[in-house]
Amino acid sequence: MQTHRPGYLTGSGFDVAVIGGVNFSFPEASEQINVETPFGEVRAYPFKTKSKNCVIIPRHADGQKHLPPHMVNYRAIVWAFVELDIKRIISINSVGTMQGHPIGSFFLPDDFVDMTRNRISTFHDSRTIHVDMTEPYCPQIRQSLKATLTKEDIGFAEGVYVCTEGPRFETRAEIRMMNRIGDVVGMTGVPEVVLAKELNLCYASICTVTNNACGMGAQKVTASEVVRTLKERQEILLDVLLGAIGDIPAHRDCNCRYAADTDACL
Repeated sequence: MQTHRPGYLTGSGFDVAVIGGVNFSFPEASEQINVETPFGEVRAYPFKTKSKNCVIIPRHADGQKHLPPHMVNYRAIVWAFVELDIKRIISINSVGTMQGHPIGSFFLPDDFVDMTRNRISTFHDSRTIHVDMTEPYCPQIRQSLKATLTKEDIGFAEGVYVCTEGPRFETRAEIRMMNRIGDVVGMTGVPEVVLAKELNLCYASICTVTNNACGMGAQKVTASEVVRTLKERQEILLDVLLGAIGDIPAHRDCNCRYAADTDACL
């Protein structure tokens, strides 16, 4: 596949990728790269930190359209990182809390429950790949995120992310069921994490708690509430990301490298 890169990054490669969530962008990331994948074209935008060359792919962007969660081309996005030879991915997600986390705080998933129904969650249509999901989220990236949040004295929590199909919000009955098995609920974390594992990539997520899940607060859940909270916290989230990216070790020593070993194939 042919990948178009801006000249100032030619030959240097990319170190870390960011999957941008709703309303999130890097101001410096203005030049566009068109990445061809077997699953469609992806638009990526390079940017630099003090020590690393990075790229961001907006999850919901498709030209001028905003893609809802169930229409995102997750396979194309994750495969694009193979074309760009990137091994580390930080995903930006927004979530509703089912356990009373403060609105505007951050959440780092350490496990997930998949409640989606209609999404393609594998690259392998002709053979079976049993991917190890004992540790879904890369411990090295998670540690860098935790260290940065702690250093900056920014509140965060850890726990289980429940992913639903969307685009509707969940019912009160669904939240009553899911809050017994999870801490937050979102619509975009799966199948990204699974697809990354199939390619032996390091993947971790930082979530912004934008609202109380349905039935957990006095007000109804609205998209405008979600966007408002994301705008309020974007600058802080950007600082956290830049700090965490700079803190990620140069070499991978996590088990993400072996998640899809060939002995797991049938």
